[in-house]
Amino acid sequence: MTSDVSLRVERDPVPRKVKVTPEIAASFLSRNSVNRRLDQGHVQALVEAILHDEWKLTHQGIGFDTNGRLLDGQHRLSAIIEADRPVEMFVWDGLPEDVFPVLDTVKRRSAADALSSTGEKKYLTLLSSTIRHVLLFRTMPNEPWTGARSRVSNDRILAEFKVDVDSYREAVTSGRELAKHVFASQTALAAGYFLTTEAAPAVDVDAWKAGLKSGANLEPGDARLVLREVPKGAPKRGVKRRPDMRDQVSMYIKAWNAWVRPEQTGKLVLRRLRKNEKMPMPVEEPFTR
Repeated sequence: MTSDVSLRVERDPVPRKVKVTPEIAASFLSRNSVNRRLDQGHVQALVEAILHDEWKLTHQGIGFDTNGRLLDGQHRLSAIIEADRPVEMFVWDGLPEDVFPVLDTVKRRSAADALSSTGEKKYLTLLSSTIRHVLLFRTMPNEPWTGARSRVSNDRILAEFKVDVDSYREAVTSGRELAKHVFASQTALAAGYFLTTEAAPAVDVDAWKAGLKSGANLEPGDARLVLREVPKGAPKRGVKRRPDMRDQVSMYIKAWNAWVRPEQTGKLVLRRLRKNEKMPMPVEEPFTR
């Protein structure tokens, strides 16, 4: 009798649906001889999908050639081992050896592609980036928003968008408008706009935006004026680098907080987050009955 992992076959490739445990994944990986070097960032993204119960059974899975060697699936198998959870996937046995060069050569679907499946048409790249950074703010505000750990799955972005479609559309539109007048990127401004207006829906956001866009009649020290005066472009001599996305979102929130609650704020200084400095949280200003 042939064991479950005995993979030499003499027929056309046939898929099997298998619940791949970490132990089975390790056994399958032991047959790896021709795969590419691991992309640890991709592995980590798959791990996050598994741990967040976002793994879905699709036609993509594990592929072995006619000699039982692993041709496709090393990233998925490595993620199962790292996540230490079993997942279901299709296992293909008996693939011709010459299919390896064409495996996984198609571009992966982006978050913008996923959002387009909802019928959304405008500013998809900015929209997906905005949602991603809102999620990073919520889940890891005090950690870098770059590298493998900062990857967010398309499923999470799509699910988040569906929770508050109108607010995300408004945030993207506002981010595009404000970027003409403020140093930060459209994404940082859209994410900051979404987070602050979500926390303080009772605040007159139109007055906030009008001041940022025109700068007219703003008194010295007005938080909107301070934010407008943060320099655009390259950093001044002696400054190591431009503010990154996390820095930009933090400055937007600091300025918003100072404008909403000026009595609680001293002299407003907007700069990059210092080492170990925590991300500011938007002040809350809910509607009252």
